[in-house]
Amino acid sequence: MEARDVGHRAMAANLSDIAAMGARPVLATVVLGVAPGTTEAWILEAYRGMAGLGARHGARIVGGDLVRAPATTLSLTVVGEVARSRVKRRDGGRAGDVLATTGPLGASRAGLELTLRPRDVDETARAAALAAFATPMPRVREGRWLAASANVHAMIDCSDGLSTDAGRLASASGCGAELDGIPVAAAAAAVARAAGDDPRAYALDGGEDFELLLAVAPRAFRHLGAAYRKHFGTPLLAVGRLTADPGLRLVVANESRELVAAGWDHFRRSSG
Repeated sequence: MEARDVGHRAMAANLSDIAAMGARPVLATVVLGVAPGTTEAWILEAYRGMAGLGARHGARIVGGDLVRAPATTLSLTVVGEVARSRVKRRDGGRAGDVLATTGPLGASRAGLELTLRPRDVDETARAAALAAFATPMPRVREGRWLAASANVHAMIDCSDGLSTDAGRLASASGCGAELDGIPVAAAAAAVARAAGDDPRAYALDGGEDFELLLAVAPRAFRHLGAAYRKHFGTPLLAVGRLTADPGLRLVVANESRELVAAGWDHFRRSSG
């Protein structure tokens, strides 16, 4: 990856966490671990990537630290602010709530596949997948807009895969989750087919899409979705619902089966 993309991606991951709380980014700090052989030009380009995306969303880099390290590392902290009445946590969902995402999933996983291995896909899909992987866009504006609705009960960013993040939101809310609509990005479907993979696995377990996953009061979902489409030009995509029964399930052809979360877990090696 280009140094600017590395910086952009690091900032995007942190801004996405702010977006999931419905907050406005304010500032960022960066700890840079400099490995032997790292050039000044690489460092400056990485900072341009971080600073550019941060400034676009109102978060300016105000400080940090530099240290020697065996490998080049970036550790960012982004600070945001949100009114107490609008803050969205992952533990506010209720049984019956509609689970929805702000966009289709799996394109970043497809971009990783293309980065690692040559695949025969059309240029449109290739460009979309590589952009989703290298320069993802956090849903900061969308998060703040959704946070203004009392009918949005919980939010989390879909950074570790839908199967993992839906399970986390459901568990934190004292619920289970049933997924019956997996919104696979077109680029993900194209790359998965070329690789001989299941496109749904890219959306369920790939992660790093940085879309928002939200729990919405069922009676309000149609109205909220219409208003969202009018405001942003894209739909909210229903992926399932929260249930009173614990556990995570996938519904395919009207049959429900247990779904094992296979996305990224920071405390174990990913099986996805």
